[in-house]
Amino acid sequence: MSVPATAHAAPAAPAVFTAAGIADRARRLREPVHIVAGPTGRELGLATGAVPDGGPVLGTLPPLYPEWLGGRTFCEAHDVRFPYVAGEMANGIATTRMVSAMAGAGMLGFFGAGGLAYAEVEQAVRTLARELGPRPNWGVNLIHSPAEPALEFRVAKLLLHHGVPRVSASAYMELTPAVVLCSARGLRRGADGRVVRRTRMFAKVSRPEVAERFLSPAPAALLGRLVAEGELTPHEAALAAEVPVAEDITVEADSGGHTDNRPLPALLPRIALLRDALTRRYGYRAPVRIGAAGGLGTPDAVAAAFALGAAYVVVGSVHQTAVEAGMSDIAKAMLCAADVADVTMAPAADMFELGVRLQVLSRGTMFAQRAARLYAAYRAHGSLEEIPRQLRASIERDVLRATFDEVWQRTRTFWERRDPSEITRAKADPKHRMALVFRWYLGSSSRWAIAGDASRRADYQIWCGPAVGAFNRWVEGTFLAEPANRGVVQIALNLLEGAAVLTRAHQLRTCGVPLPADAFGYTPRVLA
Repeated sequence: MSVPATAHAAPAAPAVFTAAGIADRARRLREPVHIVAGPTGRELGLATGAVPDGGPVLGTLPPLYPEWLGGRTFCEAHDVRFPYVAGEMANGIATTRMVSAMAGAGMLGFFGAGGLAYAEVEQAVRTLARELGPRPNWGVNLIHSPAEPALEFRVAKLLLHHGVPRVSASAYMELTPAVVLCSARGLRRGADGRVVRRTRMFAKVSRPEVAERFLSPAPAALLGRLVAEGELTPHEAALAAEVPVAEDITVEADSGGHTDNRPLPALLPRIALLRDALTRRYGYRAPVRIGAAGGLGTPDAVAAAFALGAAYVVVGSVHQTAVEAGMSDIAKAMLCAADVADVTMAPAADMFELGVRLQVLSRGTMFAQRAARLYAAYRAHGSLEEIPRQLRASIERDVLRATFDEVWQRTRTFWERRDPSEITRAKADPKHRMALVFRWYLGSSSRWAIAGDASRRADYQIWCGPAVGAFNRWVEGTFLAEPANRGVVQIALNLLEGAAVLTRAHQLRTCGVPLPADAFGYTPRVLA
């Protein structure tokens, strides 16, 4: 782990007691700041540098660095400089280019493998393995795919085969053989008796019952099955019974895409208490870290997450506007115009039949309303043929822009390549056939946004949460307002720098220093 160099003590600067002077001294993060009493003993001011002469020094705060906002064990475990993660935006929106940029800047990034075909994931993994080699600070997403468990398992084996050092499991409602395999394969006993992991697992959770599964050792039944199938050795299975499935639990609050819309201040402490209880129950020797995701689009939000006890933060939605993001310029412009209320919930393509919803952009697109019409038709009818003629004509004209038969032919061609068993099932189950036809629209709508198909702009499915709008208002009038300047590293560094500024301001306020309102603000600037 690299750490910032210790600042040399600057010459003592005169103590200041004006609002402007106090705000200026508070922003000097990388210098000690002294809380000084004024001539009457009632005023409080600030001085930086060496201990000042004159008025009594009531206390001193040491230098503060963005690198130290989170948990030190997180940075040590993943060999990163900053406790910051670029989340795995699906369909390759979190690109290999983004992951490489984050790794090079001393942060961690995950490639967005969810929703992609196996060949696309394989190509991305090969690219990252070639570019980043033995670096530990990069990873790939493994998404729960209840409709495609075979694909999920193949992707898990692919990640292990290529030695992907970090895997982020997302959208899981229960543990699967794939996620347990990634967690347990390669476990060994270290010289000190501790269990050493070859692959470090992150798990995104938004419910305590799901968090408990990842915070507990893998179920014996799943481990036994993997041993019987030759995927794990008995020794690996035995070691897996001593450690949690994941040692980095990302608490996902009001995020884009799959979300339960829970507020972070309620959810993170709940999961932290659960972590502590399970650590005591199972006697874990290694720390289990809790991170925060969802709603993090401003320094204020990032500082609040760290204040809640997060060891690291995961940022996703705002990175879709980054130059490295795999998103069209049209869609990025729509995101840049959004405010905090310009989001809504809509049916999810990957869990359509289960009624699972995800959070998407509402401004400038009709996707949410149109997807809801499809789900309502699916719930109300047993097959495409049962849908009333008038409703069918409306869906074909206003939503699909194609007939049911035309969409079925496209869908059939897709599944013949990806998983022919879906076609067999659809022939035997008319309702499943209807689901596949409607899922064609939901799946295509994201690809239209990524590709920038202007003719389908009103159908764009763009995953995002309120953080995008908050970010847009924060950067308004600054260099980050220009899309061409929104490099993912600049976004990350400014969020962290601003969070450090706010953290210092809050430290001083708790000491009674009369900070003006502008001491709690931070304007983005180009950072190195």
